[in-house]
Amino acid sequence: MKSSNPVFARSAEFNGRGGAVATDPSQWQVDLNGSPTHTERGAGRMTIDTTVEKTAITLGVLIAAAAVTWIASGDLGADGSAASKAYGLAMGGAIIGLVLSLVNSFKKIVSPPLVIAYAVFEGVFVGAFSKIIAAWVGDPSIVFQAVVGTMVAFGGTLAAYKFFNIQVTAKFRKIVTISIFAFVGATLINLVLSMTGVVDDGGIRGYNTLGLVVSAAAVVLAVFMLIMDFDYIEQGVAAGLPERESWRAAFGLTVTLVWLYIEILRILAILRGD
Repeated sequence: MKSSNPVFARSAEFNGRGGAVATDPSQWQVDLNGSPTHTERGAGRMTIDTTVEKTAITLGVLIAAAAVTWIASGDLGADGSAASKAYGLAMGGAIIGLVLSLVNSFKKIVSPPLVIAYAVFEGVFVGAFSKIIAAWVGDPSIVFQAVVGTMVAFGGTLAAYKFFNIQVTAKFRKIVTISIFAFVGATLINLVLSMTGVVDDGGIRGYNTLGLVVSAAAVVLAVFMLIMDFDYIEQGVAAGLPERESWRAAFGLTVTLVWLYIEILRILAILRGD
């Protein structure tokens, strides 16, 4: 099994030929039916339960970090220094979170501490960014609405994946991966152009009609990423990957869910902002 998902593509457990690498007989176990399955020596196998457990830990850490950051940011409307602090936290969390996400994505052997570290700093970004948006529209409930929207999108995508038996083909992976890299590239270029004053009002990521269209497209891409995440988990469990790969799956789901939440929050802000 080989994944084109940027988060999962570097997994050392895949050889690209539809099976997990396992050349040492001591790394094999026999299930109740007598069939050999690959596992890490002295460790269990990746299962749905272990993936849910690691995802719950990662998201729990992220939510806790976001909540602490929200509280620490103070009242942005009444205190100019609080607003500056929130912007600083959002920028710092975003930059460090991006670096850690790249490190985690390209590590062949997944590192649980780095996954947790990503969750902490991404939580700081999410908490500060959410506080800024809530202050901008003047309604903290917009954050709750974005969370609900993210949960609905996740549940709907999972239901569609299972009930409609969506098949993730090589062509689908290729198109989604190229689209995501193109989106990230365009976003980074837009950021540079915005910071240098070449484009006004945030360019394609502004809080206007163009920004609304771009965020809607990003939501679609995030949903496609969820489908690829689900496929990775399903295929990983079937291949009998080591339990540590549950951390990689948890990391991938967290990255996608954060992206989905941010884009939904942006859409709600654009629709309600002046």
